[in-house]
Amino acid sequence: MSAAVPASPQPRRYPVSLSPPAWSNSGLGPQKDEEQRLRELGYQPVLARRMGGFGNFAISFSVISILSGCMTLYGFGMKTGGPAVMLWGWAGVGLFVLCVGMALAEVTSAYPTSGALYYMADRLGGRKWGWYTGWLNLLGLLGAIAGIDYGAALFTGAFLNLRFGFEPTPGWTMVIFMCILLLHAVLNLFGVRLVSVLNSVSVWWHLGGVAVIVGALAIVPSHHQSPSYVFTEFVNNTGWHNSLYVAAVGLLLAQYTFCGYDASAHLSEETSNASVTAARGIVRAIWVSWIAGFALLAGLTFAIQDYTGALNSSTGVPPAQILIDALGTNGATAMLLVVIVAQLFCGNAEVAAASRMVFAFSRDNALPGSALWRRVSSRTQTPVNAVWLSVVVACLLALPSLYSATAYNAVVAINVIGITPAYAIPIYLRLRAGKRFEPGPWNLGRWSKPVGWIAVTWVAGVTVLFCLPQASPVTVDSMNYAVVALAVVLVLATVWWYVARGSYSTPQSYGNAREQSEISEGIV
Repeated sequence: MSAAVPASPQPRRYPVSLSPPAWSNSGLGPQKDEEQRLRELGYQPVLARRMGGFGNFAISFSVISILSGCMTLYGFGMKTGGPAVMLWGWAGVGLFVLCVGMALAEVTSAYPTSGALYYMADRLGGRKWGWYTGWLNLLGLLGAIAGIDYGAALFTGAFLNLRFGFEPTPGWTMVIFMCILLLHAVLNLFGVRLVSVLNSVSVWWHLGGVAVIVGALAIVPSHHQSPSYVFTEFVNNTGWHNSLYVAAVGLLLAQYTFCGYDASAHLSEETSNASVTAARGIVRAIWVSWIAGFALLAGLTFAIQDYTGALNSSTGVPPAQILIDALGTNGATAMLLVVIVAQLFCGNAEVAAASRMVFAFSRDNALPGSALWRRVSSRTQTPVNAVWLSVVVACLLALPSLYSATAYNAVVAINVIGITPAYAIPIYLRLRAGKRFEPGPWNLGRWSKPVGWIAVTWVAGVTVLFCLPQASPVTVDSMNYAVVALAVVLVLATVWWYVARGSYSTPQSYGNAREQSEISEGIV
C-alpha cells in the first residue's frame, strides 16, 4: 500500500542559500547529517538511504552507458563526419562535459535532493527558474528512457536476426521495446537497494565489455584501418555541403552519450553522505566514460572492413555489421549480447533517475495529478506510481518510430535538447549568486567561476546546435523535431504555470509541526 506525501499548499519565500550544518564535525555520522540537511532544505526523509558512494557513481556511469550511446549512434556518426569527427569530437566534447559535470557537482553538494536541477534553480533563482528547469529536465529524462530502451530493442532485433533469422520490423521492434520498458518498471519497484546492486554490476559489465570488444577487434581481424584513416577520414552523407556544419552536427553522438549524469543528484536522498558522494559520482562517471568510450570508438573504427556495407547493413545496426565483418557471425552475436545487456542496465538506471525526478517535482505540486505521482510505498520506500508514469510516457514518445525511420533520431534529440540546457541553468544561477551561494563540502574553490563559465558557454552553444536540421533537403521525414519538442514543452509548462503557480513551491525548511505530522501520517 502507498500513500501521498503532502506538500505545503502555498508558495513560500526563502533565502538564496542556506548555511550547511557542521557536515563532518557534529559527531553524528554522515547519514544522520544528511537526513538533518534534507530537513533543513525543506523535506522530510521518506526514501530509503541505502545507496553507497560506489552505487551513486554507478548509476550515472550506467546512464551515460558508452555501450548504449556509442553503439546506438555509431551509424549516425558514420554519416555526419565519419571517423575523424567521431574520435576528435568525443575527445573535445568529453572535456567540455567534464567542466559541466564539475560545475554541476558543486551545486549538487550544496543541495543534495531528489529534485536536483530544478530545486537548485528554484533556490538560487526563484520559482520560475525552478519551474522551467524542472520541465526541461523531466523532458530530457523521459526522452532518455525512450532513446535508450528503443536502442536496446534495435540491437535485440539485430541479435535475433543473426541468431534465429528474425526479421526486425518496426512493429516487432516496438513490441521488444515495450517488453524492455516493462522489465525496467518491475525491477525498479523492488527498491533502491536492487537498483544499486544492478548498477554496481553494470559498471564492471561496461568496463569488461569494452575491454572484450576492443580486444577481440584488435586481435581477430586480419585487416585494420590505418591511424590516418581513423583520425582524419571525413565522411559526409547528410546532403549538406558545409563541412564545418556537418562536423558540428556530428557532435551529437558524443553529446547524447554524455547525458544523464544528473542521476547521481536525483538519487541523493537515497545515498549515504550524499553531499560528497553524489558530487563525486557525477564527476567520476564522466571521466571514466570519457576514457572507456574513446577506446570503444577507436576499436570499432580501426576494425571497419566495409564502410558502405556497414552503413547499409540488413541488421539495421551498423556496429553489428562491423562486428560480423571483423569477427564472424558467432563472434558478432556474442559481442552484441554484451552490448544489449549493457543497454538494459542503462535503461534500468535511467528509469530510476526519471522516477525520482517525477516524485520530487510532484512533491512540490508541479505536475498534473501530483498527489498520485508522489506516493511512496511503505514496504520498499520507492515512488511506485512515478516509476509507472516514467515508462508509460517514454513509450508514448517512441510510438512515432512505428511510422518513421527518423523518429528515433528525434527522440534522441528530445533527450539532448531537454536535459542539456537544464544542466546549465543552476550553474549560471550559482555564478550569478556570487558570494551569496553557500558551497557544500565538495566545491571547486577558486576554479569555480572559470569552470562554471566554460560550462555555461558550452551548453548555450550545443543547445542551439542541436536544434539545427541534420539532413538535407529538409523534409517531414528528415526534419529535426527537437526544436518542436522544446517549443511544445515550454508552451505547456507556461500554460500549466498559470494553473499550478498557486500550489507549486519548494519549502523553505522542514520544521513546521503540523506539516511534520501530515507527512508522517502520509506514509503507510
